[in-house]
Amino acid sequence: MNFDDIGNAMFGGVAQYGEILALVSNSVWAGAILGLVGGLIGLFVMQRDMAFAVHGISELSFAGAAAALLIGVDVVAGSLVGSLLAAAIIGWLGARARDRNSIIGVLMPFGLGLGILFLSLYNGRAAGRFSLLTGQIVSVQSAQLGWLAGICGLVLVGLLLIWRPLRFDSLDPQAAAARGVPVVGVSFAFMLLLGLVVAVAVHIIGALLVMALVVTPAAAALRVATGPVAVPVLAAVFGISAAVGGILLAIMGTLPVSPYITTISFVIYLVCRAVGARRERVTRLSRR
Repeated sequence: MNFDDIGNAMFGGVAQYGEILALVSNSVWAGAILGLVGGLIGLFVMQRDMAFAVHGISELSFAGAAAALLIGVDVVAGSLVGSLLAAAIIGWLGARARDRNSIIGVLMPFGLGLGILFLSLYNGRAAGRFSLLTGQIVSVQSAQLGWLAGICGLVLVGLLLIWRPLRFDSLDPQAAAARGVPVVGVSFAFMLLLGLVVAVAVHIIGALLVMALVVTPAAAALRVATGPVAVPVLAAVFGISAAVGGILLAIMGTLPVSPYITTISFVIYLVCRAVGARRERVTRLSRR
């Protein structure tokens, strides 16, 4: 093969990649939006020690989506009902961490069991059932993108409205209550916003992989930053990088998109953890 043949092959590969990328542009936008909102809300998930709650909500969201698939209604609507129901139960009954963890521990197997039951009764395409667990981000339609953008926009507005009291309550709940912050209302509102994010995330990346975009980016950002601006910005950047990067890599191969997203998110966390550990060692040595 001469240089002309190599050049033509490379140009053809680039052109083919560009054509595929144009076909999945909705997926890229969906990944970017979900990564942005997931990173921002994930910051408060980490500060409030509620990573377990994300998984609990996703299980009931999965059950709602599976029920919708079974009866032939919109899957997004079913996912929203399941997520908001789980978020409301956790927010209303789980005011204390011990109560919250026990409630989530009860909800998770219940939601997963219901979801598996509904899927076993569903006689449609197997791909439709599998996508509820691992997502279908490479086949996002314009209507689905509109749903996702609208819900995520609502979540962003809600977060901005309660940002300061939510941050205060997340960092020091006792002091926030003493200063008159309506901690119960703020916590309940946050749980509902989290339920909305998990619902759209389950529909796009699947019930099993929600934490890769809602928890891991924020956990990575908290390892390398501390400021009130730097941490949310980094969490959003990490979430977008994992989601969009996973899509861009997936369309070049034959593997599903989910392993790429989770791997990128995990690698980002490992790098941030190493950087944070090195910074701590340097700080300790400088104090000696």
